[in-house]
Amino acid sequence: MAETDLQHARWDELCRQIEQYNHQYYVLDDPTVPDADYDECMRELEALEYARPEFRSSDSPTQRVAGEPSPHFATVEHALPMLSLGNVLDADAFDEFYQRTSESLETDELEFAVEPKLDGLAISLLYENGQLVRAATRGDGSRGEDVSANVRTIRAIPLRLRHPDTPRLLEVRGEIYMDKRGFAELNAGQLEREQKTFANPRNAAAGSLRQLDSRITATRPLTICCYAIGNLEGAPRPPTQVAALALLRELGFRISTDTEVVKGLAGCHEYYRQLAARRADLSYEIDGIVYKINALAQQEILGQVSRAPRWAVAYKFPPDERMTQVLAIDVQVGRTGALTPVARLEPIFVGGVTVANTTLHNADEIQRKDIRVGDTVVVRRAGDVIPEIVRVVLERRPAHTTPYELPATVPDQEQAQRVRALAHFTSRLALDIDGVGEKLIQQLVATQRVSTPDDLYRLEAESLLSLDRMAEKSAANVLEAIANSRQTTLARVLYGLGIREVGSATAANLADHFGQVARIADASVEALESVADIGPVVAASIAEWFSDPANRQLVSNLRDLGVAWTEHEGAKDPGDGALNGMVCVLTGALESLSRDAAKAALVGLGAKVSGSVSKKTNFLVAGSAAGSKLAKAAQLGVPVLDESALQKLLQNPALIEELLSPNS
Repeated sequence: MAETDLQHARWDELCRQIEQYNHQYYVLDDPTVPDADYDECMRELEALEYARPEFRSSDSPTQRVAGEPSPHFATVEHALPMLSLGNVLDADAFDEFYQRTSESLETDELEFAVEPKLDGLAISLLYENGQLVRAATRGDGSRGEDVSANVRTIRAIPLRLRHPDTPRLLEVRGEIYMDKRGFAELNAGQLEREQKTFANPRNAAAGSLRQLDSRITATRPLTICCYAIGNLEGAPRPPTQVAALALLRELGFRISTDTEVVKGLAGCHEYYRQLAARRADLSYEIDGIVYKINALAQQEILGQVSRAPRWAVAYKFPPDERMTQVLAIDVQVGRTGALTPVARLEPIFVGGVTVANTTLHNADEIQRKDIRVGDTVVVRRAGDVIPEIVRVVLERRPAHTTPYELPATVPDQEQAQRVRALAHFTSRLALDIDGVGEKLIQQLVATQRVSTPDDLYRLEAESLLSLDRMAEKSAANVLEAIANSRQTTLARVLYGLGIREVGSATAANLADHFGQVARIADASVEALESVADIGPVVAASIAEWFSDPANRQLVSNLRDLGVAWTEHEGAKDPGDGALNGMVCVLTGALESLSRDAAKAALVGLGAKVSGSVSKKTNFLVAGSAAGSKLAKAAQLGVPVLDESALQKLLQNPALIEELLSPNS
């Protein structure tokens, strides 16, 4: 064998050996060699690659740290959305989730895969032919940031999968976090260097993962726990959640050793009690437990709502509570003109962060809790995230306090409303105009250069340069960001317009359903209600917004100023559908399409899809494993369509009467 071949064989052997050491140490927590032996292998590999640089590859253990800092993080699109989990905060709420899921699946004995809810950052790892090619944060669920260079420094994450059954394409999802020991050591080091310490492990992990210089990330004690498979090609998808975790473990990924399968409501509550009792003794921070329906087929039946799956939930632990004092109550103006009172608090450390203010929501909330300036109050972080005042400690109330009254108006309310509306329009989920933040918007509004969103696209360099602290380079960057935002999507525009009750998910549903802004503007309340997840209140709000000529003119102005978005034909209005006025119910598992897809198709034909069978039901669509709903339909004489009949109906809606005929 030639010397080059011998050297390459040794290089490959060293790579495999170091990868094995990393797996044993960082994934299995079971190192098999002293650090000196590991270091000796690494030095030999580095020397070999120095002598033969052609051997060096991107997945070599020596290439975990990039050479130069990155100027920014690129944006990446997730092939499959990274959904967030819905939360429940107590046993009653969990029982409601269980009952709702049980009714949808028509079984009382649900089987869940359960695992601790780590307090970290969700990550997507993409492997092609076994090699790590990209790592991205969750972001807004559809788009995230490319943090590949930083993720490569985490030794618990394999750079190459060498298992013989490695899929052609594999997306692994997990949580990057910092355990308690690593966090303590990091803060100790920060103190020694007289640098700022981190408030909690999650903040430390987030700051470490988003370093522009991966050499800094490499010094931070980050690790990962993998919990799901996203995109998958070249291999069958595991039939259950625990089977997916077993596959990930076999491929070399770190998964939670506390994952279990539980059955029934009693089993769910028992796991919660056991893990809550061990919470303080765990080596990492958790803020709850994740319950996922174990069977993939049942997950598909349940589908999702907005950005959260119906087949999973996070059962959060009770929040930390502390007492502090209300120093003042200020009023903030929202983008729609709504006034929101905010309590300014004596700063208090609660739930892992320092809280100095919290929203009081509205006048009714203040009156209900009777919160006054000077009061001592109990503060907690709801779901360990949002700070809130739980109650007033009345025995500590100072004398001569008076009930707080929310003013009807505040000084400069109209100007503040414009600032909030414009800040919303330029935000990341809307037009995403980088560099046009609230401080700049305040100047633009105060100097009457900008009043409504379309004015942003009329700005010129001269008007920007006259603002405080605005140099030529800064002005050019602002104008470039505004110009870049002209190419956008209908969903982003709808969200950015600031229509009351229309969040980013609702905007996306509107765009998908109607396809064109003109069709949304002219839609009736009834037509708007036919869109997924839009009820009477939201539909009325949308119709009211578009009934204002000034709002329609704003949309027209944006188009005239070059803001462009793609439109499509969209679904037909319910009034034009062959199933207009009909009520139907879906039950059981469908093979040719998902329940969500079937529902969307039926709604597009004008039908209303209900969750329960009644005398008003016109027909039931029954897939395999249909249960009580099918029995009730038979009892009430409701016509039943199987999957074959459903396909015929979707292909030719005019067949509806024939398909529902007793002789069909």
